[in-house]
Amino acid sequence: MTPLDKAHIALRPASALDEPRRRQFLGQSISALALWGLGGLGFGVRPRAWANAFEPLVVDNATWRAWLSDAAYEVLRDEGTEPPRSSPLDRLDDPGTYVCAGCFLPLFSAEHKYDSGTGWPSFWRPLNEAHIDTKKDFKLIWPRTEYHCARCKGHQGHVFGDGPEPTGQRWCNNGVALRFIPAGEALPALRQAPQSS
Repeated sequence: MTPLDKAHIALRPASALDEPRRRQFLGQSISALALWGLGGLGFGVRPRAWANAFEPLVVDNATWRAWLSDAAYEVLRDEGTEPPRSSPLDRLDDPGTYVCAGCFLPLFSAEHKYDSGTGWPSFWRPLNEAHIDTKKDFKLIWPRTEYHCARCKGHQGHVFGDGPEPTGQRWCNNGVALRFIPAGEALPALRQAPQSS
């Protein structure tokens, strides 16, 4: 760069020097907002805005550890993810109901289950939207819609907009976060917090 070039740059306003950076920042910001507007790729899945027909289950970590296997605790309480194809529920086609492994709240019907090819049990809709809470998850940088059991707040999985009709949704669940109850068998009573002595 010649002294004349340096002088020319020095005479330009600072805003002219920053214009390419501003354009880049603006483009990135618009892209991020567009993804956010798509619901973290959940395509219209929004948090519930109505009251629950059940009491929330709030217990301490010691109780959760006593009730759950190590694998279930990691997923339900620490928002972990089980390895794909590790759950026998992924391949199960029997009629019945899938309840939260933490508190036994019914979450999904086998009627809404399908083989997504992902290696995790997948459903095209929940049994009752009031039984599910959603939130944004940025663990993989881009936003995703994470869902939890509305009663115990146990992490279940993520919902995506690449499922079958009629909803176009894929509720991708960790198998260890669910318990399957075959059709004809009574659903378990909802777990209750231990009585304090």
